[in-house]
Amino acid sequence: MLEARNLHKTYRDLVAVDGVSLVAGAGETVGLLGPNGAGKTTTVSIIAGLIRPNRGEVLIEGRTLAGDTDPIKRRIGLVPQDLALYDELPARDNLALFGALYGLDRSTLKRAMAEVLELVGLADRAKDKVGTFSGGMKRRLNLAAALMHDPQILLLDEPTVGVDPQSRNAIFDNLETLKSRGKTLIYTTHYMEEAERLCDRIVIIDHGKVIANDTLQGLYRMLPASNVLVVELEDGGPPIEQFRSLAVVESAELKGSQLRVGIRRLTADAPAILQWLVDHGHPYRHVVSERADLETVFLSLTGRSLRD
Repeated sequence: MLEARNLHKTYRDLVAVDGVSLVAGAGETVGLLGPNGAGKTTTVSIIAGLIRPNRGEVLIEGRTLAGDTDPIKRRIGLVPQDLALYDELPARDNLALFGALYGLDRSTLKRAMAEVLELVGLADRAKDKVGTFSGGMKRRLNLAAALMHDPQILLLDEPTVGVDPQSRNAIFDNLETLKSRGKTLIYTTHYMEEAERLCDRIVIIDHGKVIANDTLQGLYRMLPASNVLVVELEDGGPPIEQFRSLAVVESAELKGSQLRVGIRRLTADAPAILQWLVDHGHPYRHVVSERADLETVFLSLTGRSLRD
C-alpha cells in the first residue's frame, strides 16, 4: 500500500533524512520512533508530499507520488502534530471546510461528517465551537478532519501529545477500528507504550538513518539480554568481574546490595545464577524479574544523551 524508498533530504549542511526506507501494507500499523531531531517529521512530510526529497521516492499502491499536487495524495490523510483547527468555528464547520477542500459534494460531505464525528465520539458536540473543547477533544477532532475524504493511508504525527488518559485510550480505540477496516497507519510517537500497543512493525531512526526495522519481538531479540534478574543480597555481593564471567550472564551491575543481572532465558538461567550465589557464600533475601521493553531497546540503540 505504501513504500518509501531510500529517502534523502538535506537543508544546506544539515542532513535531515539519510536513506530512510519503509513499507506498510493494508491493515498494518507501522511505528516511526526516534529522538528529537531524528528526522521523523521530515520523513512524514515527504511521505505526505509536502516536502520533496533530494533523492528517493514514495510509492502509493505501486505508483510514485509526484509531489504536493499529485491526485494520488487523496489516498493519504495527515494528522499533524500541531492542531489544524479553527477555534472560533463549530466542529461541524471545521469538518465542512476540510471536506470542501477535497471537493466533496453536499450529500457525501454530510455523510462523511456524521461518520467521523460518530467514530471519534463527538457527534453530540458537532455544533459547539472548537474553542470550548478540551485538549483531548481537539485531538480527536483533528483525527476526524483527516478522515473526511476516507483516505486509505493515515499519517499520524504524535497524535496524543498533551491529552488525558481517557482521550488517549479513545484515540487508540479509533485507530484500532480504522486498522480493522484495512487502513494503513504510519504512527510517530515518543510514548513507547503506545507503539507497543498499536504497531505491527516499528522503524527506529536516528540522525536521519534507519537503525532498526522489525516487529516488537524482533527488536527484543536485538538486546543481549531480554530479561533482568534483580537480586537483593544479604551481603556486599560477589566480585563483579568474576560474576560477569559466568556463561549465562549477559550483563551485571552491583549497586549496594542490589545485583541486576541480564539474562536471555529466564527459566533456565535464573536458577543457575541463584544457586551460584548461594554456593559462593552470597545469600539473597528477595528476587524479582523484569522483562525488557521497547524503551530498553530504544535507549540501547539511540543512547541516553539528551537531544534538545
